[in-house]
Amino acid sequence: MSNKENYANRPKEKVSAFEVPTFALGIVLSILSAIICMQIIGKVGVTPNTSLIGAIVAMVIARIPLQSFLKFRSLERQNLLQTAVSGAGFAAANCGFLTMAIFFVLGETGFILPMAVGSLVGLVISITVVGKIFDSSIFPAEAAWPPGVATAQAIKAGDEGGEKGKRLLQGLIIGGIGSYFNLPAAGIGIVFIANIFSMAALGTGLLIRGYSTAIFNGLNLGDTYIPHGIMIGAGMMALIQSIKIILKGGKKEKSEVVTHTRSDDETKRNLAQGILLFLGGAVVLALVSGVFSQLGIGKLVLWLLWATFSAAAAMLLVGMAAMHSGWFPAFAITTIFMTIGIFFGFPIVPLALLTGYVSSAGPCFADMGYDLKAGWILRGEGEDKEYELYGRKQQIILEVIGGFIGIVVVLLTMNMYFATDLLPPISRVFASTVAASADPSLLRTLLIWAVPGVILQIVGGTSRMVGVLFATGLLINNPIYGVGVILAVIVRLIFGTKFMEIRDAGLIAGDGLYGFFSALIKALI
Repeated sequence: MSNKENYANRPKEKVSAFEVPTFALGIVLSILSAIICMQIIGKVGVTPNTSLIGAIVAMVIARIPLQSFLKFRSLERQNLLQTAVSGAGFAAANCGFLTMAIFFVLGETGFILPMAVGSLVGLVISITVVGKIFDSSIFPAEAAWPPGVATAQAIKAGDEGGEKGKRLLQGLIIGGIGSYFNLPAAGIGIVFIANIFSMAALGTGLLIRGYSTAIFNGLNLGDTYIPHGIMIGAGMMALIQSIKIILKGGKKEKSEVVTHTRSDDETKRNLAQGILLFLGGAVVLALVSGVFSQLGIGKLVLWLLWATFSAAAAMLLVGMAAMHSGWFPAFAITTIFMTIGIFFGFPIVPLALLTGYVSSAGPCFADMGYDLKAGWILRGEGEDKEYELYGRKQQIILEVIGGFIGIVVVLLTMNMYFATDLLPPISRVFASTVAASADPSLLRTLLIWAVPGVILQIVGGTSRMVGVLFATGLLINNPIYGVGVILAVIVRLIFGTKFMEIRDAGLIAGDGLYGFFSALIKALI
């Protein structure tokens, strides 16, 4: 029986985000997730996939032999809990702690509270936007969204057991062992879920970046802005292609059957609303921070426009990379817009505020996309549109609440971390870059290398995102991941994907779970 048949025939329980047991437990787990993720990003420098952790916790709670916990055997409730947990963890670590720490490094602690407001506004807008454009022509629900697939498969296997449970368990064990030996188990699993051209482009980029000194006679791409230039070109072309898809689709809508829950007309309106919201958020940030006092009228207008464009573009680019590959280079993309901001001559504090605002837009968009993908699978893959839209709305509500909790937890606990100089490493990178001066040769490098990025993206097309994924690989220094991805691509070409069904999700989940607990142990030691 297919997933659609199996889950479409299940009793459809509409669970409200504000149902007292689910809401209360979601808050408790969100607080714990935020604290843990702050600790991990401060000590290890990364944020784990908390969606899987939330799913596992929900499944464990559902099996506590007490009457009050029996209702959590509902897959809908488990999905809502993991959504709140992942939202809080990502918001606290990637959108709150990271951005506020920039001002601690700069010695401008008076701007931490305004930055908290800006981060909260940015993440709420991004969550809302993805909720309104998920399952559209540019962000289709049937796209890969690999961590979302892994989360859904874990929840389903826990519910069904049997052969699916065995296959998932096999993947979990292999994924955990592979992660222990620093092998790219998650990357291998993703190859069997995602678009094969996208993954080949990502793997190629990872290999070129990782072995660039050997390939280019001692030139380390990590010491250059060549990858950033390629991402600028590919990213801008990807945005243009997406706009063309929406406009073209809107004209065809009358004569063609719309299969997505969000039509192209809705998507256009929602994207336009999102851009206006980002502009409003930039205005709020300027007002609460008093940044307008450091900028003349002309520079203030430029700052507002650049903050709006950068946040919206970063959100969409991060979302596209996350949808196709399960990887999202949020920090690298933020660095691009921040670097261009330097050339606009923004003072240090306004530039740091812009950086934090942009940095808050992408991660929660990607995380919400993963959670919505998991919910979409569990609700029967959109067979019942009304049921799907209701469940999606409840997820969005809990992700926003989780994000709010994450920012509040950061504000209440950050001084303990600052006192021990425990900061996200990327915060120091952002702070040092913000304080740097403009270099004309850097701008020339970005413009020159944007050209091949444009060409790659045009050749690959929107559905494959070859240019963006290749640039993503160039921005990440992880050659062993590239080796694993390319080998998995070869295996998939030879043997297909059937033998890996569910095991691929298990690999991702096993890698993620081992990574989470390993990072947690390192953070607590």
